[in-house]
Amino acid sequence: MSELSVATTIIEPRKGLINIRFRELWAYRELFLFFVWRDIKVRYAQSVLGIGWAVIQPVFSMIVFTVVFGNLAKLESDGQPYQVFSLAGLTLWSYFSTTLTDASGSLIKNSNMIQKIYFPRLIVPIASVLGKLVDFFLVLLVLLGLMAYYGIFPGAEAVVMVPLLVFMTMMAAAGAGMWLSSLAIQYRDINYGLHFGIQLLMYAAPVVYPLSYVPVQYRLLYGLNPMVGIIEGFRVSLLRTGPMPWDLIALSFVVSVALLASGATYFRNKERVFADVV
Repeated sequence: MSELSVATTIIEPRKGLINIRFRELWAYRELFLFFVWRDIKVRYAQSVLGIGWAVIQPVFSMIVFTVVFGNLAKLESDGQPYQVFSLAGLTLWSYFSTTLTDASGSLIKNSNMIQKIYFPRLIVPIASVLGKLVDFFLVLLVLLGLMAYYGIFPGAEAVVMVPLLVFMTMMAAAGAGMWLSSLAIQYRDINYGLHFGIQLLMYAAPVVYPLSYVPVQYRLLYGLNPMVGIIEGFRVSLLRTGPMPWDLIALSFVVSVALLASGATYFRNKERVFADVV
């Protein structure tokens, strides 16, 4: 009586510096969409306000910033009402910051799956990037409504620039999220210090103050924060507050691509130890 043959698949780490398996990521696209849908569903399940929580934080922040920085500190707002000016900055910043927070703890949150089955771990932090887009579009609708209330209408370039700047934000958030998630699984202090770091980064971007407050000689150094060119370009596209900052947008694009490439490479190189330390 012949023995039954059993097929065995051996999963080995790919050699080389750039070891991202794009074909494998595509093969697991259904699992990726499941992660995205699960995160959206769980986030608002059994909540009285439901998806309304997505706009409460940025709108409340806009009100506080308007009182403190607009009315008391009398900061300039490039000729636009400070409410609209600050919410335009908060729209993309809220998406970026909440994505980082969610992505940094994504591997720890899915530790049971990581320990038991194989799938490309890259889809875990990247799912946070797509899942948070729902929140972004809700805040964008509030911003557009506030703009209409004040009689502000975007220019024609917004049709091209807004999707481009959102895509750049996604690249920066994905890259930074992969760095943070792969570090946080080994060093849990990352999650504790992240909220403090995000607050500092917000004030290192033109969210509550105009770009004109930054001295010209420090402009490019300031632009190394990828959200600087993205937020300023987003604000100019929608509110027409001045000339398009092409130099900062180009710098933000380069930094975002560098973050994405380096984050994915570091993540893949550390992936083999995730199941041991999670």
